[in-house]
Amino acid sequence: MVFIHGWDSAADEAEWRSFLDTHPFGELVAAGAGRAVPVVVPTQFAVEGDTILVHLLRQNPVWTAIGENPLVMLCVSGDWAFIPSNWKVTGDEDPLEGIPTTYYASVQLTGTARVIDDPDGVAEVLRVQLRRFQPEVDVADPSSHGARLRAITALTIEITDVRAKFKYGGNVDIAHRTAVAGHLEARRAGSDLAAARHVRRRLGGAPA
Repeated sequence: MVFIHGWDSAADEAEWRSFLDTHPFGELVAAGAGRAVPVVVPTQFAVEGDTILVHLLRQNPVWTAIGENPLVMLCVSGDWAFIPSNWKVTGDEDPLEGIPTTYYASVQLTGTARVIDDPDGVAEVLRVQLRRFQPEVDVADPSSHGARLRAITALTIEITDVRAKFKYGGNVDIAHRTAVAGHLEARRAGSDLAAARHVRRRLGGAPA
């Protein structure tokens, strides 16, 4: 379970929901019962209200673990950027004294899984996901796929706990955060621009 300083916590529910809307891929973790290690499955997902919808192949080992213990976790992380030590200083501060870090967002959703094995229920989960992921594209109804549909099992997860972390320099003042955001916008590698947007969006609560 992720540790969250007060300054890194989500400002409100809308912040973590917005992050999930733009990052609909994560790791489904099923601990099972008496296992040395949990089953971890990378998967696409959709969130409808307080319910997560997932579908996976029937042969996936996660179904056995869920049968042992329906309490699962979905972990979604992204918009990460390494912050070099010399970016962490401003003004007359010594660049050699800067401390490097990594900025990132992470949301961990815990809930009870309900397995959906009948073709009609699986098709409905697929319809929801299609509306979510490709609303502008016409597609045959999932029920038309016959044997392929029967090769899939779906699940819903009723969210009971959310831990959301937005680690974007919340422990430092506006000057230092703004400096880092500028460096990210200049470097423009990987998720730098996304990380910079998080930094600037969260500046409202920063100490002067």
